[in-house]
Amino acid sequence: MEGAESIYATYPPRLTAAQEQFLASTIKNWTIQNGLTVRPPTTFVSQEAVSKGVLATNAPVTLFPSPFPKTSFDEARAVQKTYNKLYADISRDENWLGEIIQELIDVDDFISGLWKVHDAVKKQGYVQSLSLGLFRSDYMIHTSSGSQNPSLKQVEFNTISSSFGGLSSRVSALHSELLSFPSGHQISYPPHPLFDGRVPPENAAVETLSAGLAAAHGAYGSSKSSPSLPLCILFVVQEGERNIFDQLALSTRISNFHNIPVFRLNTTEILDLTSVTDSNSSRPLIYTPPHAPNTPFEVTTVYLRSFYAPTDYKSERDWAARLHLERSAAIKCPSVLNQLSGCKKIQQVLADPNRQDHLSRFLPQGDSDTAERLRRTFAPQYDLAANGRGRELALNPETAAFHVLKPQREGGGNNIYKTAIPEFLRSIPESDWKSWVLMELIQPPEEARNVALRSDGEVISGHVIGELGIFGTILWSSNGEILHNEEGGWLMRTKAKESDEGGVAAGFSSLDSIILY
Repeated sequence: MEGAESIYATYPPRLTAAQEQFLASTIKNWTIQNGLTVRPPTTFVSQEAVSKGVLATNAPVTLFPSPFPKTSFDEARAVQKTYNKLYADISRDENWLGEIIQELIDVDDFISGLWKVHDAVKKQGYVQSLSLGLFRSDYMIHTSSGSQNPSLKQVEFNTISSSFGGLSSRVSALHSELLSFPSGHQISYPPHPLFDGRVPPENAAVETLSAGLAAAHGAYGSSKSSPSLPLCILFVVQEGERNIFDQLALSTRISNFHNIPVFRLNTTEILDLTSVTDSNSSRPLIYTPPHAPNTPFEVTTVYLRSFYAPTDYKSERDWAARLHLERSAAIKCPSVLNQLSGCKKIQQVLADPNRQDHLSRFLPQGDSDTAERLRRTFAPQYDLAANGRGRELALNPETAAFHVLKPQREGGGNNIYKTAIPEFLRSIPESDWKSWVLMELIQPPEEARNVALRSDGEVISGHVIGELGIFGTILWSSNGEILHNEEGGWLMRTKAKESDEGGVAAGFSSLDSIILY
């Protein structure tokens, strides 16, 4: 098998015009046939066509799977269940989490709003002791100077709306099919040593994520209403959601395989179509489908595919809706405390080489091996405290060029990169600096290349950067009992090397799969 350097030097194999046309045409048809799709943006079709919701187009996808080191893939999978429990334990440790969050409350209205939701429910008394996490830990391959061996470095840990489990499974199936021509002769791609007998590894993201939701549904128990009501799972989604087919992959499996009713509800409809009866001390959450007003359901599990960004809270009504869900008996995925545990500030505190060791607080006493294993995945991160190392690195253009500045936000398009960092910091009040985290940039292989098919049909090629996400699910009780903890499924996103951001939904990346070497 070729070494990494020679793989990147010759990969992917060059395409003739006829080969590129064949692959692009085949992939376009495959994506529509198999649901590897998104709703088109208004830049692609008219606003009127988008609003009618009758169109779909291929999700942005690479023509080739990307090479990825097997040792790094195996390590990312091996630590996922440990990461699951780590963030469950952080979410349970209200005092520790609160101390960290307090540093942000006076400079970040969004974080402050989430903490106020927790405070309000705490005063009333939580009625649900179980929490569900559908997580995704994102990594990049780091190639440090002077080292021949690539290492795995965590970009971020996602605790809310960890998306693309549904579509990532489709991409690995697409590339596997292209590599496995029925006659046994691989003719979809030009020959390359990496293709000899290899296909992307199994991707069980849909099965894993849906099983996590089903586990929460089962753990909820029987109806808490009188008289008893049928039970369901509720997906809370954004209005005009373009990534609907990714979500439907999960809800369809939950309905068909686990035999559980699933409903979708826009954030703006929560207060109109759900209710919590305060006269019932259990506070069950009742959903009444508008198309079946005589058949109310009791919600066992609320899965948030929204409410992860300030733009989801357009008015006080949206905050009231989040509080309404949080105070109910439904198991939340995530709870507001679990969402807060995913703040970049938490990751920075765990990884900052200049702060006290917070990580060991959440690991079994004396378990230095697990702590070291997790630390190996950390990239150095710093706060911007006065006279601190982070501020020194961020304000010097020469050192800032090797860093990224992150706010407490999910999704693409929020970060400040490299030499833009000093000017940006000087453009905002110094009192706001503490809401940002400085992270050392991960250095991916420079030679990596791929070809992407965009949603508008354009085919582009060039040097790329890949980001691997590993999915995990965990169901835990406030007393620390773990009822369910699984790792399974992965996501590969690939972006042009010159693009700093990586969000697929935000338009920066393409969905990809991997071939291990």
